[in-house]
Amino acid sequence: MARFPTREAEIAALAGDIIHGLTQYTEDFPAPPVAAPELQTAVDTYVAARESAVTAEGTAAEAFDTKDEALQALIDGMRAILRYAEGIARYDEGKLKLLGWSARRTRTQLEQPGQVRTLEVKKEGPGWVFLDWKPSFEGGVVAAYRIQHRQRADGSWQDVGMSVETEMVMGNQERGTELEYRVFAVNKAGEGESSNVVSAVL
Repeated sequence: MARFPTREAEIAALAGDIIHGLTQYTEDFPAPPVAAPELQTAVDTYVAARESAVTAEGTAAEAFDTKDEALQALIDGMRAILRYAEGIARYDEGKLKLLGWSARRTRTQLEQPGQVRTLEVKKEGPGWVFLDWKPSFEGGVVAAYRIQHRQRADGSWQDVGMSVETEMVMGNQERGTELEYRVFAVNKAGEGESSNVVSAVL
């Protein structure tokens, strides 16, 4: 489905398209929940409230509250009409375009992320290490990154942290032991391939 606009100018423009469509194509949309004249009144009320708010900017917060209330009433009316139109037109793209709207978009399945790139040890100190990496160019949108480490001798990887950024400071790390680190990108579809492995003795 087309995304309902959030900018006031775009909302007003869509309202104009809806009013035009309802007025010109009454056979396609015979009984909308909000009639075109009623929606036009909502537009006029919003425009008047907006102009009042702009005039009174900085001196009358109430004017902006009135404008916001008028805008919300306009949005509610527009949404009701668009839901009605989607139903009566059975999501017909051509008919919905008469109101400046469009049919539902087909959902695309979420892909698991690609491989994390270029993991590096940027800084290190006694018991801590600062890791930095680059996101993948491929795969689905990343929700977070999972960091693992292991002692190089025994080879047993352990989860040691999660990050939503492409960097992380790992504190309270074992000292005097060579540790290896790797990072995976994860989302609801799964996880990507492991990054390269880096090592540090803290």
